[in-house]
Amino acid sequence: MSRENLYFFKMVSFMIKILFKNSEIKIEESTNLREIAKKQGVKNICLAKINENIKDLDTVITEDCSIKFIDFSQEEGKKVYWHTCAHVLAQAIKRLYPFVKCGIGPAVDTGFYYDFDFGNVSFSKNDFDKVNNEIKNIVKSDFKLEKLEVSFEEAIKIMNERGEKYKIELINELNSKKEKIIFYKQGEYVDLCVGPHLYSTGYIGEIKLTNITGAYWRGDAKNNMLVRIYGTAFPTKKELEEFLISVEEARKFDHNKIGRTLGYFTTVDYIGQGLPILMPKGAKVIQILQRFIEDEEERRGYLLTKTPFLAKSDLYKISGHWSHYRESMFILGDETKDNEVFALRPMTCPFQFQVYLSGKRSYRDLPMRLNETSTLFRNEQSGEMHGLIRIRQFTISEGHIACTPQQLTSEFEKCLELAKFVLASLKFENDIFYRFSKWDKNNREKYIGSKEEWEKVQNEMRVILDQSGVEYDEVDGEAAFYGPKLDIQFKNVYGKEDTLITIQIDFQLARRFDMFFTDFDGTVKHPYIIHRTSLGCYERTLAMLIEKYAGALPIWLAPEQVRILPINENLIEPAKKLMKNLINSGIRRVSVDFRNEKIGYKIRSAQEEKIPFMLIFGNEELENNSVSVRSCSENDIGKMSVKEFVDMAIQKIKDKT
Repeated sequence: MSRENLYFFKMVSFMIKILFKNSEIKIEESTNLREIAKKQGVKNICLAKINENIKDLDTVITEDCSIKFIDFSQEEGKKVYWHTCAHVLAQAIKRLYPFVKCGIGPAVDTGFYYDFDFGNVSFSKNDFDKVNNEIKNIVKSDFKLEKLEVSFEEAIKIMNERGEKYKIELINELNSKKEKIIFYKQGEYVDLCVGPHLYSTGYIGEIKLTNITGAYWRGDAKNNMLVRIYGTAFPTKKELEEFLISVEEARKFDHNKIGRTLGYFTTVDYIGQGLPILMPKGAKVIQILQRFIEDEEERRGYLLTKTPFLAKSDLYKISGHWSHYRESMFILGDETKDNEVFALRPMTCPFQFQVYLSGKRSYRDLPMRLNETSTLFRNEQSGEMHGLIRIRQFTISEGHIACTPQQLTSEFEKCLELAKFVLASLKFENDIFYRFSKWDKNNREKYIGSKEEWEKVQNEMRVILDQSGVEYDEVDGEAAFYGPKLDIQFKNVYGKEDTLITIQIDFQLARRFDMFFTDFDGTVKHPYIIHRTSLGCYERTLAMLIEKYAGALPIWLAPEQVRILPINENLIEPAKKLMKNLINSGIRRVSVDFRNEKIGYKIRSAQEEKIPFMLIFGNEELENNSVSVRSCSENDIGKMSVKEFVDMAIQKIKDKT
């Protein structure tokens, strides 16, 4: 073979076929993703997907495949971008404070954070400027992020040399699970991380540190309190400025500010984080919601239960919560001292199962629908708690349905219909989105049941969801440990995502608790269990209502529906009679402003407190049995008879408008 033919043979033999944007291109072997992007004219990318698997841009292509490039406009791109920024923050801190010990630094919904142990040295927002300057130096240096895969022994050595005790703790856990030990290196900085990351620090545009809080290591109050530094970043200065402006706008609707200002709730340091005090206004709104939900559930065939707030560890060991959920529970007692150990309940299901187990059941007893307004306790990480949205003690509209396999579809659909009815009543239907939360088959320790069982039940749930017509995203790793679920999600004013309502299919716990029923053919079977909420967490719902309406709740929910404003002291007694008239007519929450103040001052006060309706009451109104009506949303409505106002208000309450 001639030299020319041999060269041609080598060139053809080492060409790889790439499917990119529905077109086939050919590249030479050993080409990395960054080079392919450059040749295809693709700019500002954060990472890529090879056959749908996320990869760093320095990944070398070795075989035929499909490629998708991901930029900052896509959610996965943002996460990689912000995670790299967290590493840059850590590198800057280590340069300025070499003695600091690093915790963890993930991407979050609107940026990133990193936890640090500063020891006895204080650190505050006043130090942000010098950290930001060091960050700029690191970005300018354009350090390549290099992926390193090392042995357990080498990993321990690397972190020992740097004195990173928290990283060593994590490495030991990875070694016990036989995980590969992966580091990322940028310049002199090395961090324990599985990636992926940006190609280099020079890919980062504008970074800004935004906040600082305290956070216990691993979210456990028994561990050291670390300093958590938050930040955000965007490819351009314009995008960063637009984001910061949007955050300032969001603060105007933040329930954490409005709710405190209007007197819905408060918190006290010496009571504890995540343990809000609901003041009369907040308590009244939740009472209204609770009555609404319990009445609606009763109308739909639910049976009310009331179960204990705590139980022995034995109960949670049967259910599986002890082994799969214990870190999020509040434990009372010490197992090592042979004492009885109790735990505050994180959910009500194992308690309500005892109602089912109190007698023999047949298919004629099913479905059995149980509901309870449940107070629950979960040991949330301190850095994750926010206002009323994520707290440690909360109340939910919890329910469990035991049904036959044949009833599963219809019962699930009824749960979904109830959830939609509640969302529509609160005018939330356009503020939510649906998530089909599945198991993570690569994390078997997190779940109970076989692979075949999970796939079977998830396929059943997918069919139900498709039949219902809801649009949903599928997300791996968010299922309960005993089954998949439909999560109805919302975002707060800052874009942070949380769950409002959930409907779960449980195919495991009935077995653990020996729950049986006799079917029509005489065979004994386990029921399916549906875990569901019709409203979800009441406190979280209150937060969402405050943010949606900027504190001006609709009249059916408002803790004070009407305020009567007499124009002088001589009209106080007639105003009291008017108040009784309104209450007897069905407008329950009415007050009179008795203060010896000018009417303009009284109107401004009522408007600031977001009272739905203000009734200005003077001598003319007294003589004509009328009122001058102002509303929080429409201002001056005008004069009308008392009867006309009552009819209008009652209709709005009835229609939940």
